[in-house]
Amino acid sequence: MNTVNKQIISHFLPIIIILLAVYSVLPYTRTGVPMVASLNNTTLWWGISLIILIAFFLSRYYFFDKRNEDNMLIVWMYLLWNLVSIIRGVFVAEIYWDWKALIGNTMALMLPIVIFSATNKMVVQSLLAFFIKYALPLFLVSILIIRTDAYGFYLIPVSFLVLFFPALTKRQKMLLLFISAIVIVADLSARSNVIKFGVPFFVLLLYKFRKVISVKIMEILRIAIFVIPLILFILGVTGTFNVFNMDEYIKGDITVVGMDNYGDRVEQKMTTDTRTFLYKEVLESAINNNYWLLGRTPARGNDSDSFGYLTAELTGRYERISNEIGLANVFTWTGIIGVVLFSLIFFRASYLAVNRSKSIYAKMLGIYVAFRWLYSWIEDVNDFSLNYFMLMVMIGLCFSESFRNMTNKDITIWVRGIFDVRYVRLQQYLYKKNKYAKTEYSSLANVPQPEK
Repeated sequence: MNTVNKQIISHFLPIIIILLAVYSVLPYTRTGVPMVASLNNTTLWWGISLIILIAFFLSRYYFFDKRNEDNMLIVWMYLLWNLVSIIRGVFVAEIYWDWKALIGNTMALMLPIVIFSATNKMVVQSLLAFFIKYALPLFLVSILIIRTDAYGFYLIPVSFLVLFFPALTKRQKMLLLFISAIVIVADLSARSNVIKFGVPFFVLLLYKFRKVISVKIMEILRIAIFVIPLILFILGVTGTFNVFNMDEYIKGDITVVGMDNYGDRVEQKMTTDTRTFLYKEVLESAINNNYWLLGRTPARGNDSDSFGYLTAELTGRYERISNEIGLANVFTWTGIIGVVLFSLIFFRASYLAVNRSKSIYAKMLGIYVAFRWLYSWIEDVNDFSLNYFMLMVMIGLCFSESFRNMTNKDITIWVRGIFDVRYVRLQQYLYKKNKYAKTEYSSLANVPQPEK
């Protein structure tokens, strides 16, 4: 029976990445498409989200390598604290909209369960191979009905694969370059997409100068990425310097043509400060309502004069259940305790990838994961989406001892296997020759079940 369950889960996991890709872009579809309206059903996707969480919870039993158990303590602590916050939310919820927020936010807060299965690089390879084979062709259909600013939400796995660019064949490189160019050029006003697809190419500079950049220098860079947001936050709160007020240090108007919330092409100013007032509302709400330490629970949001009017007629409160700033949501729902635990996951994962790995690719992934923590101060919403899912996958690989033990040549075979099944067969052949015997398994089918 266990073998049957294992086979069912191993076949279902790859399908999840397409479900999440579709779910991530449904809110950004063009109007007047009947089928899309029927799919955009909250109850339906709650059910799918729950199935996904259960699948990854069960997959931990079959595919998690217990050698990573010690490093996963911080993930367990974060999930446990989220569970405590969710239980508190049951007692905080008063009206229908509180319960709706609690259920939706619970799905997002429990998504880090994906990290456990993602420590198995064969699970990750299987997910991404399914995305390349099926989700990319589906994008050609989706492009007809989704807005240009949502391309990056659907194609976010490609930004991860860019980190392995030097290991790919010419054809594979051309594919990644073409997709990245589409995302960036399609809507320059979608700053988040431009950043998430552009930064990996800058991280590749570490590969180019890998012979002169030591691990120590990379560690200094990693630490700097974690320290800089804290310094800027202090400077902003004290009124010394506001990094979001770009008009103070960038002269001239920088504008691009992009798509607004109604799907119309409009000219947008790139230096507009869209974050300061959000921080002000989030912090003032926490202080005024005294939930800064433990959080307001995922059943509630922060007080908001700017957006509260949109829901005031329904809830009777000037409150916003979530913000564009990922770290602000963690703070509102789970308090300072949640923020610390959330941050420690990124810190530990990036540390292991940079300092306890054999390949330059793992080290670059560690730097990119550190950057994504920095970016959570600006955006990176922690919702139940493909973007947040892929972030958890990357963190899982950083924690993975088997992934970190791979050499550059090993990773070359692994990442090419995402695009070409022949390299998967090569993995299996090398496994039989005991090349991977001490570090990994050649496929999901070879992963042994843990001893009872």
